[in-house]
Amino acid sequence: MPIALSRVVDGNTNMAAFERVETIAATQLRVRSARPKPYFEMVLRYAGSVRLGVALLILLGVACMIGMLVMQQNVTGFGNYFASLTPAQRLVYGRLGFFDIYHSWYFNALLSALSLNIILATLERFPKIWPFVSKPTVTVPLRWLRERSNCVSIITSVDKKTALRSISQAFREHGLGSPAVEVKNGRTFAFGQSGVWNRFMFCAVHVALLTIFLGGFLTAQLGNTGNLPLAPGQSSDLIFDTAFELDKMTEVTKQLPFTVECTDIRQILIRNDGSLAANNTIDWLTYFRITDETGTHDAFVQMNRPFDYRGYRFFQASFTPIGRARTVTIEATPVNGGETQTVELARNGNVSLADGTKLILKEFRGNFRIGPEDPNEDTSGYQNPAAILEVLPPGGVLQSATVFGPKVGEIPIAKKPVGGYTFKMNSFEKVSDQHVLSVQHDPGSNIVYVGFAMLFITLVGVFMYSHKRVWAVIDEMPDGKIEITLAGHANRNQNGFDERFERIEKAIVDEMKGQIPNE
Repeated sequence: MPIALSRVVDGNTNMAAFERVETIAATQLRVRSARPKPYFEMVLRYAGSVRLGVALLILLGVACMIGMLVMQQNVTGFGNYFASLTPAQRLVYGRLGFFDIYHSWYFNALLSALSLNIILATLERFPKIWPFVSKPTVTVPLRWLRERSNCVSIITSVDKKTALRSISQAFREHGLGSPAVEVKNGRTFAFGQSGVWNRFMFCAVHVALLTIFLGGFLTAQLGNTGNLPLAPGQSSDLIFDTAFELDKMTEVTKQLPFTVECTDIRQILIRNDGSLAANNTIDWLTYFRITDETGTHDAFVQMNRPFDYRGYRFFQASFTPIGRARTVTIEATPVNGGETQTVELARNGNVSLADGTKLILKEFRGNFRIGPEDPNEDTSGYQNPAAILEVLPPGGVLQSATVFGPKVGEIPIAKKPVGGYTFKMNSFEKVSDQHVLSVQHDPGSNIVYVGFAMLFITLVGVFMYSHKRVWAVIDEMPDGKIEITLAGHANRNQNGFDERFERIEKAIVDEMKGQIPNE
């Protein structure tokens, strides 16, 4: 670089000075441009950015909101909901996958993209946090310390060793551990910290979120949901679900890895003389038996008490509005004279009279009519209840008897003797034809529970605790005294740290005063 020197003369003092003039050739000027970052690195940085993560969370929240506002196809009552929609709504909702949004490709894509964003953000941030553990900063610029909101200067006449010993004692008493000590430029630096693990809580939060996402994904991809109709005496290993394709609904059959046999159902009514309607029902109870390669297991489900077995959960879902009887009380009077006997028959049960005559409860109808029963008729109001018995006298042949209640007990058919007896129905316990259980196989439920527990614990750790760092710089003054610059910093909960810092300062001062009586 050429340098030209020109002489300048001061007219008053005759003193000469030289002015340095630098002349830079134009050909030597080079503009150093910033080196562009690799495209792949830019993509990775954006994929792990907070901005993208927030956008994905918003989109995922919108999808979940749609899933709550639009009834999903596996929910009881979807058929009626679908029928209430306009043709345009059916077409649009169907093409966009709104009826089964949690299994749609874009919902899974959003979940995967958000998971990847969380992983990349963790990988990017972790190397920046690790030095807080591997190589904590002990020596820092004094000017930076004095700019902290928690900074005081202590001047004392004790020697450096005594001051350092007092600082170490105060640090240990207030949870900062034994300080790391370094000397730089004649100054002695003492550094203590606590709660450094708080810096890494973001990793735990991210792991908890990924755990929740994993559980939800497993449930969505591997879970099964369906309805299982059960009536006493029936057994099945199949559940039924609804599949939807645009304007067509079909029923899908899924097989269970075990067999379910119903042993009993009950319905507790508010008014016993009322119907089986939901507004007159306190509870539905279903008793069943599960059989698989491990043996037989008794199970019980009621309205607010599901049953879990091998990852399958059984809920009360609905009931069939056809009036049946769980038990029937029958009066049997001998035609040839004799004492009237009162017996109770359970559904599909039988009982023997004193002379050995066997009574079998073959059927119960809530609205009896001559001929076959209409399976689509709502008989939950018990318009004309009647029990159909099979009567088997000793050594005789099987005969059928229709038994009515007291209201119609005087009609001729009610008084017709069968097997040497006339029958009258005194009372019966109302119950529906069958209960419908919702069966849900949720392989990710336990994982989701663990994830939420982890998230709760980690969030408590994030917001209730903080990473606290305190520096003490010992510097000799010209008059022989020493100056201690005490400063600290906390990444959160500043008010709590202010109080602790004041206690540390007081502990150091009190400790040094104890060393010199006149201090």
